[in-house]
Amino acid sequence: EVQLVESGGGSVQAGGSLRLACPFSGLPSRTYMAWFRQTPGKEREGVANIHIINGRATYDASVKGRFWISRDNAKNILYLQMNSLQPEDTAMYYCAAPSRLITANQFLDPEAYDYWGQGTQVTVSS
Repeated sequence: EVQLVESGGGSVQAGGSLRLACPFSGLPSRTYMAWFRQTPGKEREGVANIHIINGRATYDASVKGRFWISRDNAKNILYLQMNSLQPEDTAMYYCAAPSRLITANQFLDPEAYDYWGQGTQVTVSS
């Protein structure tokens, strides 16, 4: 059974940092994983995607230069390092994985992902 469990969220002041972690198991493929975020009443937004094996990453323009996605394949953990956090980053953050191969135009598309964690809340105050 696929398991993804996010942790590391919390409340911080603008300019602060947080590191999210998502231990995973049971994935049917070992290709890509990603982080998404969603604010109540708004659609889910792709934040960052990574190729599990080679580490190649893709970021949404809103977080480039501030967020870094990484993984520890030995421990099966996906990370999202978030720096210079701003109030606009406030959201529920989810880690996700697809059930099959996906292409570059799907990397940050939530519809391409089938497995989701329960979410971890990030709140940034001004």
